[in-house]
Amino acid sequence: MAIFGAKKRLGDMLIDAGIITEEQLQKALEEQKSRGTRLGETLMALNIISEEAFTDFMENERGFKTVSGEELKDYDPKALEIVGDALIKKHQVLPFGFDEDNINIIKVAMSEPDNLLVIDDVEMASGMEVEPYFTAQRNISIILDKIYGKASTMEAVEDFETQHAAEYGDEEDKEEDDAIGDAPIVKIVRSMMQQAIREGASDMHVEPMEHGVRVRNRVDGMLQIDAEYSRTMLSAMTARIKIVSGLDISEKRKPQDGRITYVVDGVEYDIRVSILPTVYGEKTVMRFTKKQGLTQAKSNLGLYPDDEVKLDGIMNNPHGIILVTGPTGSGKSTTCYTVLNELNKPDVNIITVEDPVEANIAGINQVQVNVKAGLTFASALRSILRQDPDIIMIGEIRDGETAQIAVQASITGHLVVSTLHTNSTSASITRLIDMGVEPYMIGDAVVGIIAQRLVRRLCPDCKAPHEATPQEKKLLDWPQDKPLTIYSPVGCDKCGNGYKGRRAIYEIMPISANIRRVLHETVTAEIIENTAKAEGMNTLKMSGARNVIDGITTVSEMMRVAYDMDAQTAASAMSSEEEQTEAGA
Repeated sequence: MAIFGAKKRLGDMLIDAGIITEEQLQKALEEQKSRGTRLGETLMALNIISEEAFTDFMENERGFKTVSGEELKDYDPKALEIVGDALIKKHQVLPFGFDEDNINIIKVAMSEPDNLLVIDDVEMASGMEVEPYFTAQRNISIILDKIYGKASTMEAVEDFETQHAAEYGDEEDKEEDDAIGDAPIVKIVRSMMQQAIREGASDMHVEPMEHGVRVRNRVDGMLQIDAEYSRTMLSAMTARIKIVSGLDISEKRKPQDGRITYVVDGVEYDIRVSILPTVYGEKTVMRFTKKQGLTQAKSNLGLYPDDEVKLDGIMNNPHGIILVTGPTGSGKSTTCYTVLNELNKPDVNIITVEDPVEANIAGINQVQVNVKAGLTFASALRSILRQDPDIIMIGEIRDGETAQIAVQASITGHLVVSTLHTNSTSASITRLIDMGVEPYMIGDAVVGIIAQRLVRRLCPDCKAPHEATPQEKKLLDWPQDKPLTIYSPVGCDKCGNGYKGRRAIYEIMPISANIRRVLHETVTAEIIENTAKAEGMNTLKMSGARNVIDGITTVSEMMRVAYDMDAQTAASAMSSEEEQTEAGA
């Protein structure tokens, strides 16, 4: 085939096609050395080129057939069986089917479809002609991890228990220095982390129980059991995690916090590690953050058009405070980084103070809080104000001192972006008052507040329609006499439980003249919210209801993240009335 005879380098071909620049190529080549990944994977990991654009290039410019990650999920197990597990694992390829017109041709997904050595190996093992298809390596790795990941981990567990069960036993204060270099435990921990990341987990919990060790992953906001191991594994697992995250393996009585930078399928992840002593041993929680995933286009946030207009209006203020609020794990960091990315211009000086710095953004000066060295949010902010900033991002307003400095900075002509842990936009104002900020100062300083939550998306392949019940219509503020079709989760091979991915719902409150007047007169969260709603603000529940009506999520998801006591009480009362009517009939 002519495509195999090409001598030109991939990078040069991408430049000639106008897909990347010479500068971007050089950046990718430098990064490739440290990552040890192929050039295409590196370019995609750095967001220099999207998977779709690279796939189009491989198909249209280089003449390869392509296959998507979704299509690979329907692989034919017979194809894997013919090639053999050993060769598949060695070359990280995925035989996924056969040619419909020629049963002697096997289809193989590869990230390097022009690698003749790999193709020859597969042809020798299968006795068939290989038809190579291009796909991104991560698409192959996700499938292979589901097929072989658990089995590989359990093999390593058996090896470890055979070699070291007696050595480590259940002794809490035994030295683990020998364990951390042991190949089986290294493999086990690495495999656990890779599986969690490929499943799309945001957190992994390693929990000591009375008679074992439980591993749970938080996928789409919900914890699910991934595996259970013998208690003999705990000491070595914890020691290995401590070593790679730079923690003290000899300290078992105090909580510890660490950090790991880890690359999976060419994508760099920042992993925050927390170790907490419990009655049965040390519990570990690892939070995974895709470094490039926090900086994305505003259009990808999932805003409805009217809410996007409100956000644009807030961001266009030359000075003031923009607050993003919500509980832990509600996507606040993504929104903050997206706002900063939109505001990031060559003529603007942006400085952040964060704990921790979750993503590095080119052109922005980012400061990491170090409490032990005396670098707190408040002390860092005082120094930042002497650095001639235009925009300041504060990772979180945690105390009155930080709140007062943020207010002063906004009043003196700076735009301040920060997060706060409250349940709604109106509650953010009362929280600042509780921190000691005067209401009239809040009215002058704050320009907008964004409250948000994450709801699980229904799987588009298996969601089932049904006519909304009277209770559901009540919860959705839908007229009882109008028909409404909404959807329920089912579950299929592509999603497992009926849900696939998450989407943010928002409550965006620009601080208008009316709200400022309310702040000068009287301050309650209810009055502030009612004033904002009268001006067209969509509450979290209203935003959730829109997503339910549009078939994106379910009523139960809406109620899980945006609980409305009045609506729930009304719906329950309606349900009781209907039950009584039916009983009377």
